[in-house]
Amino acid sequence: MTVDPADVAARLSDLRARLDRAGGGGIEIVAVTKGFGADAIRAAVAAGLDRVGENYVQELVAKHAEVGDLLHDRAVRVHMIGRLQTNKVRQLAGRVDCVETVDRAGLVDELSRRCPGMHVLVQVNATGEPDKGGCDPGDVGALVARASEAGLVVDGLMTVGPTTGGPEAARPGFRIVRELVDRFGLAVCSMGMSDDLEVAVQEGSTRVRVGSALFGARPPA
Repeated sequence: MTVDPADVAARLSDLRARLDRAGGGGIEIVAVTKGFGADAIRAAVAAGLDRVGENYVQELVAKHAEVGDLLHDRAVRVHMIGRLQTNKVRQLAGRVDCVETVDRAGLVDELSRRCPGMHVLVQVNATGEPDKGGCDPGDVGALVARASEAGLVVDGLMTVGPTTGGPEAARPGFRIVRELVDRFGLAVCSMGMSDDLEVAVQEGSTRVRVGSALFGARPPA
């Protein structure tokens, strides 16, 4: 399915209006291109976005080969936003600018070995759902310290809202993560997606990760 750049530009205008209404006019937007082709990345850049997020390493590597010119020109920065296995880390070197899903010591160690100086976010599981990635809120300080000592650049924290309950159900977890960002003096608070971004902005998000609100329904796998 081809992504129409004009549609993305129109959706981006609507998205920015939503963010403005929620009080997040200056917030960073990561365009989540999972499931779409490399043309979605080009359409996002054409609309004025400069960050894209990928969930799967194999998909990221394939698209990287098609949009290498944008990466070389620094027109787009690539964020890894999916759960990351340590044996996949080596494929990220030279292809990714930020890993937003650092949630355990072993991943910190492998990133520092394979991708020294990588910008990272520590992912926090603020909902307690066992199937979600992220460290326990009580482990954030130790993981931030370990990543920094290993030479990674810890920009901030990331979290994902609960699977059920609607946007309001995300508020308590978002509030916890914002408090942790402030406690540890970090800059980036990455939380909020297409369905719950208003709540995220109200609770202090500085970066949202948006797919369907920019590209429409994801193609069937």
